[in-house]
Amino acid sequence: AKGKAKGPKGKKITLKVAKNSIKITFDGKRRLDLSKMGITTFPKCILKLADVDELDLSRNMIKKIPDFIEKFQNLRWLDLHSNQIDKLPETIGMLQNLFYLNICNNKLTTKSLPVELSQLKNLRTLNLGLNQIDNLPTTLGALKELQDVGLFDNYLTTIPNSVAKLPKLKKMNVKRNPFPQLTEEELLIDTIKRIEALYLVDEKDLCGPCLKKCQEERDKLNKLKNVVPTSLRKPNFSSLMTPNSTAKDNQAEW
Repeated sequence: AKGKAKGPKGKKITLKVAKNSIKITFDGKRRLDLSKMGITTFPKCILKLADVDELDLSRNMIKKIPDFIEKFQNLRWLDLHSNQIDKLPETIGMLQNLFYLNICNNKLTTKSLPVELSQLKNLRTLNLGLNQIDNLPTTLGALKELQDVGLFDNYLTTIPNSVAKLPKLKKMNVKRNPFPQLTEEELLIDTIKRIEALYLVDEKDLCGPCLKKCQEERDKLNKLKNVVPTSLRKPNFSSLMTPNSTAKDNQAEW
């Protein structure tokens, strides 16, 4: 064969096909579902449907997300997982309503993550798993609403404090990254979440289920208080002979 080899020719999406792919979610939002359609290029025709609330382009063969993604100002949910994307456009930071972004299983590196990602102030879920990221940008610490972060199957050796200590973070999946072995000091770091507010009420003001739960937790705490840590117990060798001549005669061995 002569000439340069071309990549796979993807399916062309027409406006009619796109319109027929719009679904209504359980909460009444409009989702444009173009997943698993063999698309290799981001379809420009869907610009005429830029008012959709959710966009699913997952499980295709898309390599590039165009700058005009910023036109989708209503987007709250964007799924781009399982493509061949190696770079995100800076304009993705313009999607201020976005609260869900899934870009796992692509070809993203640290350099291909734009600083503008930190402008997605309403983002709650961010999935960056199964990429080629070796260093997480500290600027992601600006995403104060983040609750769920996927970082699994990358090349990370550390997590920036700005990300690890996000105020609303509930879940962070960092499995299968080449983290170095933790030192003893790092293992002893206090990971207990501290409460920010404590509300005191009279027992009579609690409903039945709440009162029962509080009583159960109190009983658990009382049991813990009554348990003496092993390290504090005095050793008791009641059956040990005194003096132990065998131990004395073989001190080095014993």
